[in-house]
Amino acid sequence: MVRSGLIAAIAAGLALGSAPVAAENTVRITPLGSHDGEFCGRDRALVFEDPNGSRILYDAGRTVAGPDDPRLGDIDVILVSHMHGDHVGDQRIRETNAGTCASPDTSVSTLPQSNTVDIAVRKKSRIVTGSEMPAFFAAKLKEAGADPSNSVLVRFGGEREEGGVKITTVPAAHSNGVSPSFLTGPLADYLQAAGVGASVGPPTGYVLTFSNGLVVYLSGDTGITAEQKLVVNDHYGVELVVMNIGDTFTTGPEEAAFVVNELIQPKAVIASHANEPATKNGKVQGDTRTARFTELAQAPVHVPLSGKTMGFDGNGSCVSGC
Repeated sequence: MVRSGLIAAIAAGLALGSAPVAAENTVRITPLGSHDGEFCGRDRALVFEDPNGSRILYDAGRTVAGPDDPRLGDIDVILVSHMHGDHVGDQRIRETNAGTCASPDTSVSTLPQSNTVDIAVRKKSRIVTGSEMPAFFAAKLKEAGADPSNSVLVRFGGEREEGGVKITTVPAAHSNGVSPSFLTGPLADYLQAAGVGASVGPPTGYVLTFSNGLVVYLSGDTGITAEQKLVVNDHYGVELVVMNIGDTFTTGPEEAAFVVNELIQPKAVIASHANEPATKNGKVQGDTRTARFTELAQAPVHVPLSGKTMGFDGNGSCVSGC
């Protein structure tokens, strides 16, 4: 009895001792939305933390309260899917929980630099983008007195490693014009008068490969593309998808469900860009795009509640904060 009890105690101790090791080998994903514990109309931003400590901010948009947002912490890399104001950040919240979940108060202007650039300058982050966006961000960094070489390029089919995380861009079906409001001088006036923006090439999605083996697809704003099957699934073998579901401007819930069910077939999905007050008191509301997508998707759908960190193992399973 004593011997068996000792063995049980040793086993329990080993089990307890192994728990922190498992926790340390997860990718931590924290949504930075407008209202604590909710998934709201303008929420885009996510922070990914690799098990090695590297931190990546994806599409800062309007719901990060600038570089002083206490939720940010250190940011090593910033990703921008495309140049629309709700992703690069033409305005931002002053603090969380201002306004409503449907219409947060994002009245702080960040023009002409952008919320992304303001954060990158203060945090000394590298901005990793594709297409012709790196030159734009390099000029913005230089204008702000920061190092323009911190804006770096990764093209479709290429790969860049930052802080132990492999990053590549993949095609997205959307638009990618820079609003004249981000520009200064005569060019801004000419474009404004003509009602057009400056082109910086096609928009992008991203595939990230973390040090624990987790492969994540960030869809950006996109419609259905053949590359979601041929590249994202067949080549990269993505296990976790962050999928836009907002409709009209991007894939809607039915189209997004087709992407994850038929084309990518991931282990798990995080809903994104719903353009609605999707939750109330942290619960998904009925008759919403988020509810519809959750119903249709065959993989587990995780709703990005602002400030609530989720942990994913190398196989794409949510193991904490789910």
